[in-house]
Amino acid sequence: MKRLIILITIMFCALSLVAQTTVTVSGVVKNRYNNRALEYVNVYVPGTHIGTITNSDGEFSIKIPNQYLPAKIEFSHLGFQSQQLDVTNQNLSNQEIKLAPGVIRLNEIVVEPVHPRNVIERAMQSVRKNYPTHPTLYKTFYREFSQIRKKYINIAEAVADVYKTSYAQDIIHDRVRIAKGRRLVSPKPSDTLDVKLEGGPGLALSMDVVKSPGLLLDPEYQPFYDYEFKEFVIINNKLHYAITFRPRVSIENTPLYLGTIYVEKESYAISRIEFNMDMSDRDKVTNTILRKKPLGMRFRPTNISYLVTYRQDGDKYYLNYIRTELKFNCDWKRKLFATNFTIVSEMVMTDREDNPEEGIPYRESFGSTKVLSDKVQNFYDENFWEDYNIIEPTESLEFAVQKLKKAIEK
Repeated sequence: MKRLIILITIMFCALSLVAQTTVTVSGVVKNRYNNRALEYVNVYVPGTHIGTITNSDGEFSIKIPNQYLPAKIEFSHLGFQSQQLDVTNQNLSNQEIKLAPGVIRLNEIVVEPVHPRNVIERAMQSVRKNYPTHPTLYKTFYREFSQIRKKYINIAEAVADVYKTSYAQDIIHDRVRIAKGRRLVSPKPSDTLDVKLEGGPGLALSMDVVKSPGLLLDPEYQPFYDYEFKEFVIINNKLHYAITFRPRVSIENTPLYLGTIYVEKESYAISRIEFNMDMSDRDKVTNTILRKKPLGMRFRPTNISYLVTYRQDGDKYYLNYIRTELKFNCDWKRKLFATNFTIVSEMVMTDREDNPEEGIPYRESFGSTKVLSDKVQNFYDENFWEDYNIIEPTESLEFAVQKLKKAIEK
C-alpha cells in the first residue's frame, strides 16, 4: 500500500512538472515618487520576442516559457527610466515595480535649433532603415468593449495571428487570423444598440501609421499640418523629440488629426504616436466613421483618440501596441436626453516570428468589414487563454464580466 501511495505521488509530481511549461510573473507598475499606477507600460523579455503591456490600473501578467529561463523582464514607459526584474524558475505574484521619472541632463543634448517639420520628414525618409524589411508573423492579444456611460454592454477578446510584409511594401498583403476568441453581450434589450466596431483585430493593419501613413504622416499631406517642437523626453532610456501637430487647413469631407509624435533623436525612428481626430466639424467626422445606424437615431461623436507604439529590438523598431477610443452620444428624436457611449479597442503584440515560412491565406483572414463579437462564442472557462499572454483585465472589467455572466445565466 505504501509503495502504491509513493508511486502515485511520484506520478502526480511528474505530471505537475510536465504541465508547468511557463513561469507567470504578475504585479503592478507605479510611479516611484507619487505611487500612482502607470498605464500602458511596456513589459517584455529582452532577448526574446515575448511581451505585453500594463492595463489602465497599472497591472500586468506575463508568461515566460521555461526554455527562456532564467530571464529578465524589462519595464519601459514614456518619461521614465527603464527597470528590470530577475526571473528564475518560480512564479512571482504581487510584484510592485516602481519606475523613476527620466532625468534629461543638459550634457546629453547638443544645443541646436530644432526644426520640427524637418524631424518628421527625416523620420519618414528613415522608415526602411528603422523598421523591418523582412516579413513578420505576430502573436497578438486583442480586446474590445462597449459601454453605456460606465456600464459594460459588450466585451470581446481574441488571440490573433498578424502577418505583416516588409515596411518597404504597402499593407495590401498584410493579414489577420483569429486563433481563438470569446465574448459577453448584455442580454437586456435596453442595452442593445446597432452600433458596431468594424475591423476588430484588423486595426493592426490600418493603424500601423508608419507603414500606412495616410492623412497623418504621408509626405503629400504634411503641408496640411503645423508642427511644433514641444520638448525632449525619455523613452526606453533614449532621448526623443516630442513634436506636436495640428491641422493648418481644412479638407472637404475629410477630418485631419492633432497630437504628438515621438522621434528617437539618433536614429529618427518614430516610437510612439498619440493623436485625436479633429472634431471641429462633427458632421464630417460622422460621415467618416459611421457605417449604419437605426432609423430615427441621432449620432454625435464627441472624441476619437488613438495610441500607437513601437518597440526597439536590435536595430529595428516593431509594432507593439495599438489603442483606439471612440466616445459618442446617441439619442432618439422623441427622447429628451442623449446617452453617452464608449467603444474601446486595444491590441498588444505578445510574440513574433521573423521570416515565417508562410503568411496567412486570404480565405483564413479576418476581413476589414467583419465584427469580432459576431465571430466568437460566449466565455465561461477560467483557463481559456492557457499559456497565451494577454492584457490583464482591469478591476472594473473583471467586475463587469462577472455581472454579465450572471445576467446571461438567469
